[in-house]
Amino acid sequence: MSETFQNRLFCGDNLEILREYIPDASVDLIYLDPPFNSNRNYNVLFRDESGIEADAQIIAFEDTWHWDRNARNTYENLLTETPDRISRMIEALRTIIGANQMMAYLVMMTARLLELHRVLKPTGSLYLHCDATASHYLRIVLDTIFGVKNFRGQIIWKRTTGRSHTNKPMKRWGEMTDFILHYARSEAAPLQPVYRRNDPNYIEKFFRHIDDKGRRYRIDNLASPSKRPNLMYEYKGYKPPENGWAISKAVMEQWDKEERLHFPKSKSGRIQRKRYLDELAGEVVQNLWDDIPPVSAHAAERTGYPTQKPLALLERIIAASSQPGDLVLDPFCGCGTAIVAAQQLGRRWIGIDITHLAIAMNRFRLHDRFDNAVQYEVVRVPKDLPTARELAKADRYQFQWWALSLIKARPAGGELDSKKGKKGADSGIDGTLVFVDDADEKAKRVVIQVKSGAVKVGDIRDLKGVLEREKAAIAIFITLEPPTAPMRQEALEAGSYYSVGMNKRYPRLQILTIEELLEGTMPELPPSNITFKRDRRAPINGDQQPLV
Repeated sequence: MSETFQNRLFCGDNLEILREYIPDASVDLIYLDPPFNSNRNYNVLFRDESGIEADAQIIAFEDTWHWDRNARNTYENLLTETPDRISRMIEALRTIIGANQMMAYLVMMTARLLELHRVLKPTGSLYLHCDATASHYLRIVLDTIFGVKNFRGQIIWKRTTGRSHTNKPMKRWGEMTDFILHYARSEAAPLQPVYRRNDPNYIEKFFRHIDDKGRRYRIDNLASPSKRPNLMYEYKGYKPPENGWAISKAVMEQWDKEERLHFPKSKSGRIQRKRYLDELAGEVVQNLWDDIPPVSAHAAERTGYPTQKPLALLERIIAASSQPGDLVLDPFCGCGTAIVAAQQLGRRWIGIDITHLAIAMNRFRLHDRFDNAVQYEVVRVPKDLPTARELAKADRYQFQWWALSLIKARPAGGELDSKKGKKGADSGIDGTLVFVDDADEKAKRVVIQVKSGAVKVGDIRDLKGVLEREKAAIAIFITLEPPTAPMRQEALEAGSYYSVGMNKRYPRLQILTIEELLEGTMPELPPSNITFKRDRRAPINGDQQPLV
């Protein structure tokens, strides 16, 4: 991968993509927030899952991982095809933990962390976001792969206020923090200081002095910690400390001119140095991050993705462990916070996700925030009819989600960060759009159906029934195969929707082919589509300026 490498979004299993597309020692920084359903009961997480499941039920990764055939095969590969230290580690974990969801998660993560270690440059760093459910096991895996000496720290992020109340007896302490495990590829990996705003209480306590220009400062010792005979000079009648001054007389005179010296009223006192508050970058960030709130319901950057992390969190990580122009990789990119932060801070990036919906959300978010100022390539998504047919044959739900993404529609049913698809609670609805186009600002619903197989006029009649039943404004029928003339006639007979806001009529039932969508044709709708909440352009770190 050359230095002219362009930004890329990959759709697919990150293990396959890492092996096929990402060369050795090519990435400067990796951030990953792998999916894991930590809200499951521990009895479930550690329940034996030694039964055999059908191949059709195997999913590469999911909110909850399972000890199925795929996990067992990966475990056996780790035992037989990895260095001895990896083989021994994963075997020991299996002995301790057993065959269950937790072990399946650790097996799948070990395979991917080995690849991530491979693609890191010697100066690269990896940040793994997790919670208390598996963080202790992940540290064992990371210690084995990266080496204990390359552990750089465990960041504790306060993600909630922790102010919930309960009258019931507690079984466990409430959790209000996540962990971010930081490992370096080698000792050569840099770590830049980043800063946060000083605590007002700290300022009041330590920066108590204000000069005649209104500048706040604190005073600091100017005595040498060890005997300095050559710095045993008197200055303006003030005698030197026992070990001498910490600076030469020339520097003392220069600081005096710059008003950086604090002179006590009594000559028996000692001169001290002024440290001005307005010259300090802020408080150096340590491993407790309690100053970055989670993404609130009303945040400008909110996309609706269930596990979305705040931009400020990723900006801090990227600023600390990379430089402008470096390459940042997020192998579980979800709604794209890491790649948005990388783009915003002038880094190159790679995002990988297994769902077409997530890739679509990344594309919409990049466009909303940067317009057309960001250039990138989307890899392993259908770009023509033959590849669309391949996707439809391989995975019906992935085809459905990809087709919905072409018109920025949200799927009915399922979760945005899950690979599983399903029909919505309303039968016959695969996806929805919402728009607002009149003064009362009431949401108007668009219902969508996606077909990848043979189609007939009865499909349009059924969709007309759904349209009436749901009292929707418009219905859209997306088809991989060309519609028949009777289908188009049936759609015309559904009439039109009148938009008050646009003073215009729109076809109430619209048929669009995949071929038309790939050529750029879009549904005829009022322009206020709000289904995907926009990541509105906001200053770096939300409403604050960066302290980096």
